[in-house]
Amino acid sequence: MILMAGASGQLAVALSDIAGSRGIAVRAVERPALDFDRLESIGAVFADVAPRLVVNAAAYTAVDAAEDDAAAAMRGNRDGPAELARLCEAAGIPLIHVSTDYVFDGAKGAPYVETDRTSPQGVYGTSKLAGEQAVAAACSRATILRTSWLYSPIGKNFVKTMLAAGQRNPTLRVVADQRGCPTSAPDLAEAILGIVERLAADGWRDCYAGIFHAAGTGETTWHGLATATFEAAARHGMKPPIVEPVTTDQWPTRAKRPADSRLDCTKLEAVFGLRLPPWLDGLARTVDTIFSQV
Repeated sequence: MILMAGASGQLAVALSDIAGSRGIAVRAVERPALDFDRLESIGAVFADVAPRLVVNAAAYTAVDAAEDDAAAAMRGNRDGPAELARLCEAAGIPLIHVSTDYVFDGAKGAPYVETDRTSPQGVYGTSKLAGEQAVAAACSRATILRTSWLYSPIGKNFVKTMLAAGQRNPTLRVVADQRGCPTSAPDLAEAILGIVERLAADGWRDCYAGIFHAAGTGETTWHGLATATFEAAARHGMKPPIVEPVTTDQWPTRAKRPADSRLDCTKLEAVFGLRLPPWLDGLARTVDTIFSQV
């Protein structure tokens, strides 16, 4: 049995759906049963499930709100994952923990590799980096996946926000000077299950421990992602709005975002033989699913 922390988030739902279709047993647990604000609840669920592997898909993800509630961000992104890692180490089982591109400052000017210096620009990124460090320190069988610009057909994400805004407004203004690698939640879920299957086939190997970048193949800007979203929606009859490019300075946010957080995912392919699909492919599938649900 695989224990997954988090059940209703976009990654957790995608992972549960795909695992279920393959007959992989996953117990997805969220608040209040498993609550990173109550560390004792984690141990109770762990004892009840007795997992062979744990996936942590739970996190504090409110990037701007974290600026005003650092304690909550640390509980969700450091303390809870650290307790999961401690329990996994005691049980001798692997932990797959999901982190973020926001651990970088975006100033490198090229895609980041796993060994590049981290320098988060806000509380959210700082809390996620602290989580990476706590997980790695507590669990010798921890695989840490940094992903970026995650979206899916459900939940709150950029793609869904754009589609909703585009139906209400003839013109939108979207930041065009931040670069990254958009990642569909189902594609990331497929990669996670690929790791699970490799561990089941090979058993644990020391090369599976540590940090791996796992994001959609290719790169774009938020403006480029918005434009591509409306191009995909046009196939379903949606009239696309005009998408005007703006700079970060023209669209200020509470938390500072990295200007260029592209991730180099070569290590993931070298070690696990996994490469996420091109981001445009994942986007097309996501938009198709969203319109099929209307």
